[in-house]
Amino acid sequence: MLAKRIIPCLDVKDGMTVKGTNFVNLREAGDPVELGVSYSEQGADELVFLDITASHEKRKTFTELVKRIAENINIPFTIGGGINELSDVDRLLNAGADKISLNSTAIRNPELITDIARNFGSQVCVCAIDAKYEDGIWYCYTSGGRNKTDKELFSWAKEAQELGAGEILFTSMDHDGVKTGFANYALRQLSETLSIPIIASGGAGKMEHFRDVFVEGKADAALAASVFHFGEIAIKDLKDYLKQNNINVR
Repeated sequence: MLAKRIIPCLDVKDGMTVKGTNFVNLREAGDPVELGVSYSEQGADELVFLDITASHEKRKTFTELVKRIAENINIPFTIGGGINELSDVDRLLNAGADKISLNSTAIRNPELITDIARNFGSQVCVCAIDAKYEDGIWYCYTSGGRNKTDKELFSWAKEAQELGAGEILFTSMDHDGVKTGFANYALRQLSETLSIPIIASGGAGKMEHFRDVFVEGKADAALAASVFHFGEIAIKDLKDYLKQNNINVR
């Protein structure tokens, strides 16, 4: 069995790391370069950097900031936000990114997933899905949780896999920042339906939640932000705890 991955996430707005609850009420959490270096040194398996207002503001992700982070860390690094065409992917990979995360753009232009997979390999393309549970259906949202779509989580995730995505990063908007645990039922369904890795996001509040997302949610990786940014959970302590619970981590 592949080792489970622990992935801190840097949501960046105006050059600073921020964190909210249910995608609103953002507060500053620190300098993204300093946080990236700290997580790399603490033993994080990967790092995700999301320019959370790039799509909404219809602009490109900050290339210079990506370069600064990449120069200072030695773990795989995923970039998302404001990626609309192959040239954006090329620019960010050249700046030091290892993978690209598509969310709003993938829903608007699904062919871009295939183009990225064909040109750079599917391992480069992470399809990020923000979804909210409403009337018994997980509806997908775009533009940082602002716009509801008619797409449904499970069918869209399956389509993204068929188009060539190498991983699915699923964030439950209902669980985001609430710290009551991940959306394990939905994650398990994704994991059992798809053949590509599933990254869980939204809901981490204590170490038990990470254990549960791997055991009950069958996730391949767990992504979190505020519990790491504000020092509530140390990555080394988390990995020690997971090992004690017979979960294979790096």
